Amino acid sequence: MNEQQLSEVRIAGSQLAQIGQLVGQAVRAQQPAIRMLLGAFASGGHVLLDDVPGTGKTTLAKALAQCVDARFQRAQFTPDLLPADILGVSVYSQRDQSFTFHEGPVFTDVLLADEINRASPRTQSALLEAMAERQVSIDGERRALSDLFFVIATQNPAEFQGTYPLPESQMDRFALRLSLGFISADEEVQILNEQAGHAHPLDAISAIASIADVRRIRAATACIGISDELKRYIVDLVGATRAADGVVHGASPRASLAVMKAAQALALYDGLNFVLPDHIQELAIAAIAHRLVLDPQARHGGLTDASVMHDILERIAVPA
Repeated sequence: MNEQQLSEVRIAGSQLAQIGQLVGQAVRAQQPAIRMLLGAFASGGHVLLDDVPGTGKTTLAKALAQCVDARFQRAQFTPDLLPADILGVSVYSQRDQSFTFHEGPVFTDVLLADEINRASPRTQSALLEAMAERQVSIDGERRALSDLFFVIATQNPAEFQGTYPLPESQMDRFALRLSLGFISADEEVQILNEQAGHAHPLDAISAIASIADVRRIRAATACIGISDELKRYIVDLVGATRAADGVVHGASPRASLAVMKAAQALALYDGLNFVLPDHIQELAIAAIAHRLVLDPQARHGGLTDASVMHDILERIAVPA
């Protein structure tokens, strides 16, 4: 990496950290989740926020969108939502004797897919091509999406009424799955104090990064160095899921790519120009666990995808 690249990496890392600080003003006590969210955003991956209602999933997504001067769309997923409501539809005009295409919410830079598992599987699958290839096929024609297209999907736990579990192919399109969890009593009191009036923390957030800045951040992320030993460590972690007890289908090479790219982004966030083993260990569960398909009997016996990854992280030796 030459001096110019080092300078660009430092500038991009500083700006990414500033975005993280600003998001943290709206979403209190969730710095680990904010780091992960920005790690996916800077590396071009998509994020699934999986938690019970009221923990701040939507607020976190909107806070990031407001920090970036980019197009933002929100799609509220419901059981009656149709694929055309997401992708768009061609409308015939009798006056012009022609069809005019009306773009759906996917034609944006940042898409918040709120409560994605409340929509039918047919509608959920409408996002597959968009997330994987940043394009959609409508009426036999391919339409390109923004090169910055970034999906933040929220979902309620599968045992909640009115939900449809996301299929494995859909889960595999998310680089990271995050859970916010409940905060401490003191932190919850602080939130009450901040919102005792009519103002909401989101009202104080304004854009501090342009689309060009995001492109520079993503370019800088790709420049972050990662050793061959750490690449092999990632492959060993992912490969171990394919032979783990209780796992029917392990993670694919897409998981290895997601771990590597997100680790580069975390290194950038930390002001470094190289990846550390700590970065890989920090995000391994968030990047790999949701891709595993567990044996039903093992799942009923208490096995979870997170526990499988915990065991693998303990067994696989960390490069010196």
